[in-house]
Amino acid sequence: MKPSHALSVLAIAMTACTSAPKIEAPEHLRPAAGETRKIVVAARGVQIYECRALKDGAGFEWTFVAPEAELFDANTRPIGHHGAGPFWQARDGSRVVGTMQARADAPVPGAVPWLLMTAKSVGPAGTFSDVTSVQRVNTAGGVAPVAECGAGMKGATVRVPYTADYVFYSAR
Repeated sequence: MKPSHALSVLAIAMTACTSAPKIEAPEHLRPAAGETRKIVVAARGVQIYECRALKDGAGFEWTFVAPEAELFDANTRPIGHHGAGPFWQARDGSRVVGTMQARADAPVPGAVPWLLMTAKSVGPAGTFSDVTSVQRVNTAGGVAPVAECGAGMKGATVRVPYTADYVFYSAR
């Protein structure tokens, strides 16, 4: 398959992934009993990786650096963005940061893991200000490149397309 054709197929598959959220996370990725689903948003963006030396000095590997994605509501209207920290910021300025609680391999090969994170508001009142947990589910793409990186590529970055659904929860 030609690279341009492969990217087209990936783009179509990734768009389909978030068009009809199927949120069936494993038990250990479910939020606390006192939380309720507030909003589900689709994310389209990239996972950024950098070629770095292994800690033991025995080679190099692609290391995750940050996500960078736009967030969309159920009607595909842009509602915010997602970035390093990780953080999610709505267009109204409300913002939460997440702390990893649990993860599970994605059921789709080549997709970044599904996650459960606790969330803390770090912005003004608004869409995300009362969010207490965030799930990342229904992922497609975004995994580190399979191509090796070596000394000659040290510091090089790659941006791998991904999509996901982020489910925001708040206290009941």
